Amino acid sequence: MKLLESSRFEALSSALSAGTGDCAISGRIESYSCKLAGADKAQYKRLATRGSPHDLQALSPSPATATFSRSLSGDEEGMLCDTISRKTLFYLKATLNSAFHDYDFSNAKSHEFSKEPSLQWVMQQVDANLSAVAGDQYRSLRGPVWAAIDDEIGMADCDIYSYNPDLASDPFGEPGCLWSFNYFLYNRKLKRIVFFTCRAINPIYAADSGVDFAMDEDEDIY
Repeated sequence: MKLLESSRFEALSSALSAGTGDCAISGRIESYSCKLAGADKAQYKRLATRGSPHDLQALSPSPATATFSRSLSGDEEGMLCDTISRKTLFYLKATLNSAFHDYDFSNAKSHEFSKEPSLQWVMQQVDANLSAVAGDQYRSLRGPVWAAIDDEIGMADCDIYSYNPDLASDPFGEPGCLWSFNYFLYNRKLKRIVFFTCRAINPIYAADSGVDFAMDEDEDIY
């Protein structure tokens, strides 16, 4: 996956990475092209030899869409879940590999990902998390964040996925991480993914995580 340079995203990522008083925030917004080259292209060719790129695999249900249906016996409940093509799953894992160079997500399973039900739900979750820890600082940044993402990817035309790994493979699983999210906005027509990732860190661990925690609570976030 090729990182598409964006000074606008770089500025917003810097603004999202700051201390608030109760915790430190580390955020990144990056855009990637799905046009494969080099190692990604070779790996995809190897994947294609093991089955059709359009074969479907099960995703974990999103918390917003987890629904249950009664089995025929009426005694058990089964989870209804979304599916993802092997090709799209490859794009998501390749994006993670590009974003987190110290980790290898090649063997990540489809059940570590979810398809989100709507853009509005994702925006509400992001806004709720960041507003809870950054308050007015994030509320002043909210408009520029979503406008930049929309200009880059056309949010209304995207499928949105999230990555929810187990603790052993979570790049944010280090001590002090209070919460994290990893969202992929995938526009098939543009062959592009915008990756929006963020974590909140206990201030005791903030220095070790490389987040500047020196910002005063009343200081503007950007």
